[in-house]
Amino acid sequence: MPSKVSGPVKIKGQALLPVSVNWLVVSVAINFGLLLKLIHDGHLQMVWSPGLNEMFNKENEAPLSSFSASFTTQAKQGNEGLIQQQLINLDHGDPTMYQSYWKQMGDKTTVVISGWQSVSYFSDTKTHCWFLEPGFANAVTRLHNLVGNAETGNRHIVVGTGSTQLFQAVLYALCPSDAPEPMSIVSAAPFYSSYPLITECLKSGLYKWRGDANEFDRDEPYVELVTYPNNPDGSIREPVVNGSGGILLHDLAYYWPQYTPISSPADHEIMLFTLSKCTGHAGMRLGWALVKDEAIAKKMVKFIEISSIGVSKDSQVRAAKILDVIADTYEHTETSNDSTRFFDYGYQEMAKRWRQLREAVNKGQTFSLPNLPVGKCNFSNRTFGTQPAFAWMKCEKTIDDCETFLRKHKILTRGGVHFGSSKKFVRISLIGHEEEYNEFIRRLSLINSVESL
Repeated sequence: MPSKVSGPVKIKGQALLPVSVNWLVVSVAINFGLLLKLIHDGHLQMVWSPGLNEMFNKENEAPLSSFSASFTTQAKQGNEGLIQQQLINLDHGDPTMYQSYWKQMGDKTTVVISGWQSVSYFSDTKTHCWFLEPGFANAVTRLHNLVGNAETGNRHIVVGTGSTQLFQAVLYALCPSDAPEPMSIVSAAPFYSSYPLITECLKSGLYKWRGDANEFDRDEPYVELVTYPNNPDGSIREPVVNGSGGILLHDLAYYWPQYTPISSPADHEIMLFTLSKCTGHAGMRLGWALVKDEAIAKKMVKFIEISSIGVSKDSQVRAAKILDVIADTYEHTETSNDSTRFFDYGYQEMAKRWRQLREAVNKGQTFSLPNLPVGKCNFSNRTFGTQPAFAWMKCEKTIDDCETFLRKHKILTRGGVHFGSSKKFVRISLIGHEEEYNEFIRRLSLINSVESL
């Protein structure tokens, strides 16, 4: 039996590293290669969050770079232990929940765009929105008519780079340039946290953020933002300001049947929608507005023309294909079932996540959730309670700062002060990866159990 080698090995008179060291180098290389493969295949994902650096500095940890890295895991076996050690970022509404659905659809939504396509700035010069792809306009109209969530007749469709650009375009269109004072922009608290940021970022002389619509009592023109279901609390909103000089802007990003019963088609002067919350394709950066007034639509188009010279044709072509595939699965029922119909999938997934969340919250008295409205959905023929993309959770007892409290448990949320509300509230995204959400539920249940002792 050969003797065990433990010392240096010589080959042609040259001393090499000990065998044990060689095996260590090989082991490191294999493990590093495995890590790279996991990242490449999507088993592990780097999630960059600019806000984490500030968070760690506050807690006297070693400062990270301006883009701080945290690891999350996606639906892969064997990573459960890793995700339990990492920060869960539920601050933003990144709709990765829908990724598994679109994977199962395979190549049905695949679009091939040749090099000669999308060369011109112009899409359809016969319409006011000259950069609107006819196929996308048709797909939007088709889907709204199928779902029954918005009136499309006698409307002008304006496409934008997400609803954020459309929001700015609406403010530009509604606020006169010769007014003696900037027009007031208001929304009832808790309001979407980005409204004040978007309104004030350009320091425009045309408009100014005035905060909570419930407290607005100025005798002057104003724009009131009405969001339903509301972000962050899921309530169904009505206008609250009764002034005579008011203009209403309806943000209907979440008025789709996976989130809330569709009771009737929305019929408002200006309605905003976004692909990110409708289908989950946030990365396409695409939204659209349905506008009654031709003059307002023209001014919105002018703003988009000035700011970005139109909107990506490639995104519109891809989005049109996706919207048409969704409509096809409902119109061709002989080849479809609940697992292949998009809104059915979304409804079931949101229902499951809300059930898990309420069960976790009800295990103790540390947290509470609002009661949400129940209604009959004319699209799905279901009666159910609103199940928003975000949860508006309150910390009870002596916890005054819910965001800070959850951060200590490595759960990153967005505090109520950003929404014009109290620190006792946080907004929690429910539409991230399943493994991340499950780990959040596990931690929340554990926190509730410990705090209740």
